[in-house]
Amino acid sequence: MSKNFKVGIIGSGIQGVSNALFLQKKGFDVTIFDRDEPGSPAASYGNAGHFSPYASLSLNRTDILLDVPAMLMSSTGPLALKWNYVPKMIPWFIKFLLNTSKNKMMHTAKNMHQILDLALPAYDEIFDEIDDLEGLVENKGILYIWNDKDLKSRELEIKVREELGVEQQLVNKHEIHDLEPHIRPFYHAGVFYPYARHARNPKKILLKFFDLFMKKGGKFNKLNIKDIEFDGDKPTFISEVQRFVFDKAVIACGAFSKKLTDNLGEKIPLDTERGYHVHFKNCDHLLSRPVIFQNRGFGVTPMEQGLRVVGTVEFGGLENPLSKSRIKNLINNAKYMFGDLPDHEDEWLGFRPTLPDFLPVMGPSKKYKNIFYCFGHHHLGWTLGPISGKIVSGMIAEENTNLNLNPYSSSRFS
Repeated sequence: MSKNFKVGIIGSGIQGVSNALFLQKKGFDVTIFDRDEPGSPAASYGNAGHFSPYASLSLNRTDILLDVPAMLMSSTGPLALKWNYVPKMIPWFIKFLLNTSKNKMMHTAKNMHQILDLALPAYDEIFDEIDDLEGLVENKGILYIWNDKDLKSRELEIKVREELGVEQQLVNKHEIHDLEPHIRPFYHAGVFYPYARHARNPKKILLKFFDLFMKKGGKFNKLNIKDIEFDGDKPTFISEVQRFVFDKAVIACGAFSKKLTDNLGEKIPLDTERGYHVHFKNCDHLLSRPVIFQNRGFGVTPMEQGLRVVGTVEFGGLENPLSKSRIKNLINNAKYMFGDLPDHEDEWLGFRPTLPDFLPVMGPSKKYKNIFYCFGHHHLGWTLGPISGKIVSGMIAEENTNLNLNPYSSSRFS
């Protein structure tokens, strides 16, 4: 294949920019399109900032279903529904239910582990090309804690990760206190992943990636691509006022990818988990590393903006407004963890692109050989950006790989 081929990418988040950088490494001429500027308040801006290569176990778990009613009823719980969205979610939920057997759970876990195991080295390939990260990445591990409720779920998580060969360090109350002495002692035990990392400011890291892309000759158009047509077999991006013809194209616009794939006649069951964050300014000294409280499904990350409190899974689509009850939930949970805190700032809502088997879609369209997909990474989009870009760029370049990429194909939904 000629490396002078032109590739168009829709999406300037961590997936789109990572695809662009790895395509540039292979000599392709790359243009990114997005309706917003890179670093805008979307998923790559507002995430928890975790680089979490251990997180192979997803939500399609055998222990989740029985807990769903209690989660929905609890004001402090991790799950919520916008009831006006329930009719639209029913087809997705049916597919989700079909993916909660033990075999399906392990299928997802094994195939997430395959790419998560390569996630940090792929990041390092890009970091090595950036002159100064300005302390934006910290290597202090990530800590999960829990109380003495729902211990069977904790045992399942530990067991599955052990089977996959994930390195994990079980910690007791005293060890948790030694790691994070400012947390109130409500916890029973936990697990520590010492090799995990966290971002001090995900937006700044994304913009450094984007600046590298531009310095290497990349192009960016702030345009909303409404559709994709074809000039022969060449993808043609259609905006409000212009058309752009490419040799290859990548759809990497997260939860917004579905409109484009629907227009291409490929009915991929992509939906969105709505995630939230708030900041407590000048409080980042209270933690040395991200801490996740498993029982309530929220986490806190020390960042430049303060303590970023993230969490909840809310099913409600792209159109519903921010839920004040979910913001209140985060505030109350943070105060449960730390006691008194100042007033919060920066109420944020973002959209995680989620598929019912909790595996991403990476690879060519089943209908159009020159269209490639890279979306659906649910809670792990930030962690998996560079490795996903490396994988998809290798597919576009028609390179051989020793990875089994079939589980990520969109054809699994046929």
